[in-house]
Amino acid sequence: MNTVLNFEAEIQTGIPNELPPQKAFDANVNHAPIRKKILTSEEEKLALRNALRYFDKKHHAELLPEFKEELAEYGRIYMYRLRPDYEMYARPIDAYPGKSLEAKAIMLMIQNNLDPAVAQHPHELITYGGNGGVFQNWAQYLLTMQYLSEMTDDQTLAMYSGHPMGLFPSHQNAPRVVVTNGMVIPNYSKPDDWEKFNALGVSQYGQMTAGSFMYIGPQGIVHGTTITVLNAFRKINKSPEGGLFVTAGLGGMSGAQPKAGNIAGCITVCAEVNTKATKTRHEQGWVDEIINNPDELAERVKLAKANKEVVSIAYDGNIIDVWEKFDAEQIHIDLGSDQTSLHNPWAGGYYPAGYSYEESNKMMSSEPEKFKEIVQQSLRRHADAINLHTQKGTYFFDYGNAFLLEASRAGAKVFKNQKGNLVNSKELQNPNAEFAYSSYVQDIMGPMCFDYGFGPFRWVCASGNPEDLAKTDAIATQVLEELKKEAPAEIQQQMADNIKWIKGAKANKLVVGSQARILYADAIGRMKIAEAFNKAIANAEIGPVILGRDHHDVSGTDSP
Repeated sequence: MNTVLNFEAEIQTGIPNELPPQKAFDANVNHAPIRKKILTSEEEKLALRNALRYFDKKHHAELLPEFKEELAEYGRIYMYRLRPDYEMYARPIDAYPGKSLEAKAIMLMIQNNLDPAVAQHPHELITYGGNGGVFQNWAQYLLTMQYLSEMTDDQTLAMYSGHPMGLFPSHQNAPRVVVTNGMVIPNYSKPDDWEKFNALGVSQYGQMTAGSFMYIGPQGIVHGTTITVLNAFRKINKSPEGGLFVTAGLGGMSGAQPKAGNIAGCITVCAEVNTKATKTRHEQGWVDEIINNPDELAERVKLAKANKEVVSIAYDGNIIDVWEKFDAEQIHIDLGSDQTSLHNPWAGGYYPAGYSYEESNKMMSSEPEKFKEIVQQSLRRHADAINLHTQKGTYFFDYGNAFLLEASRAGAKVFKNQKGNLVNSKELQNPNAEFAYSSYVQDIMGPMCFDYGFGPFRWVCASGNPEDLAKTDAIATQVLEELKKEAPAEIQQQMADNIKWIKGAKANKLVVGSQARILYADAIGRMKIAEAFNKAIANAEIGPVILGRDHHDVSGTDSP
């Protein structure tokens, strides 16, 4: 039997009747932090029962101690044993078994979300954001892929937080899959409530495109980030040439920042505490240089500014070191932001200054209250350093990652009083006060893109053929150039930016994982491009195309 048939047979098998052998823990993979112990002894029993429900009772005696050990060691039951032996990546759509082309497309997208080149913590089924899960465990993955291989175009697969509820009768125009994730209402719960539900195996945070299977690697945000950086420089009436953009985060979506800076034409310094993530982005060509010494970084940036270079530099360390060092060295920062995962500050989304990545990971599970205290100290220090720069003319914006929210909760000075002085919330004594700094949606993307209906239009060439992607780029360019001729004056700049983007997409080497593209477009643009794709598919010029979107669409908000 050849490799293709083996792969198809594995997909169609689902959870095998005979358990595969246990797998050794691969230390070379970027793993999720150990989650804190949050379940009572009775709740731990429930978590184990919830995990065992996927298996024939004959396997329970063998799996119970294994799952108990996983829960104790990692804070979650991932079922590592069931991780497939085949390579995880988006295959050409014809490689997937099934009766429905749409179902095969979803299988392709699921595997792309779990591709080690794409996913932040692939063995824990987390795509990005520290906790953005595709599934909660590998049994859910196997069952979902099996269902997709069996379903017809007259069925719909219903899913909740990675758990496949089953195939239901529907019709050809119905969705092939209906997905919901989380179902935890923020105003009526606390972060620990979700942590408990996740540990129990009954809820996951799907982020925006992880649990909905539409992540396309860092490219998914790079167009929006490029537009943000370009328009931020326009907002301060300065050319990006020789300008300095300082930010943090290279692990998931944040990995788009240095590439966006390069495309915009500025100097970018992006700090990241996870050395594995930094090396991955460097190997993928998403950041030009890596520096781990603050003195060396300062000298390199001074040289880049003097020569007006277009360069992206990853600082292998904490972002606070960068802000403080640049203040001491009188290095002017034009634009500042942050893309650490502060929606998840206590479980790997933000790392405090003065502690190594490994020390922090250990502390967040063994001493969670101490870790929270130290994170909040760092947030206050982080904000203080930013404030020193903004008082010297830096334009800082919140990137929708809850930086200002968590900094304010930590007591940082991120508000302004009536005299214009930076103060914390207690000093201000106004629960409805606005932050001292605007968000990127409020200040940049909203008035310049979203207000006119421009948002992220995504497509994936399901053939896996780079030539198909090049052809779709050309089709989209032609459509936009025609639309620009008749477009009103107020969107001419947006149209020009988008045309420049798509023309340079191949040269900018944006593909990580599937043969995908993102392009900001309005409703007319999307319809016309989709229509042109359909004609090209009908004429056998290209293979099938998967269309999608993300939360940055016109209904998008800062922190959905």
